[in-house]
Amino acid sequence: MYRIVIADDHGLYRRGLSLALKAELPEVEIFEAGYFDAVVNVLAQQDNIDLAMLDLNMPGLFNQQVLGDILSAYPDTRFAIVSGSDSRSEILKALSIGLHGYIVKSQTDQEVVSAVREILAGRIYVPALLSRPSGGPASPALPSARAWTQRRMGATSLSKLTSRQRDVLKLMAEGFSNKEIARDLDISEATTKIHAAAVMRELGVRNRTEAAVALQNLRSRFID
Repeated sequence: MYRIVIADDHGLYRRGLSLALKAELPEVEIFEAGYFDAVVNVLAQQDNIDLAMLDLNMPGLFNQQVLGDILSAYPDTRFAIVSGSDSRSEILKALSIGLHGYIVKSQTDQEVVSAVREILAGRIYVPALLSRPSGGPASPALPSARAWTQRRMGATSLSKLTSRQRDVLKLMAEGFSNKEIARDLDISEATTKIHAAAVMRELGVRNRTEAAVALQNLRSRFID
């Protein structure tokens, strides 16, 4: 019996993918998640999740840092990105983080099922399109760290946090350790670390002190 988490904010796609996998892998047990907190909860509460299929653009701040934290927190689970983008650079970036596969939503059901089988068998799945010749204009340069921070340290940063991430941020700002936050919110320490990393990435800060300053600056407008 394989246990798979399908994490995507589009319910129709989640259900379609679930049906496709169950049709070809009758021994599979599927868990669905529509946002970041739900994914973390499933991983924390369910034992022996074999594969988590994550939509890179789903609500909840999936990015390189957060994905790395999830991989570290759940080393026995295999992780694959499911994305609408077939960008060569995005695929290579995902694999460089340590993810176990990259599935493009435009692939056929049979291709997706084959990809899942490959990943569950312990192999790394790379879509065939990665072998196509690269071409086209170069990707624009990423902004400097300072410019990135200045751009992201606005009001929208806090509004993008999930309710659980806001809870974690409040306790971070009060000087609580990850262990103390986990105990206070009744979640695992690994889950706390994932949320804390997501908070800092979304606020564009490097540490808890900067996160506390950001919260203090915007608290009166966005945090109760």
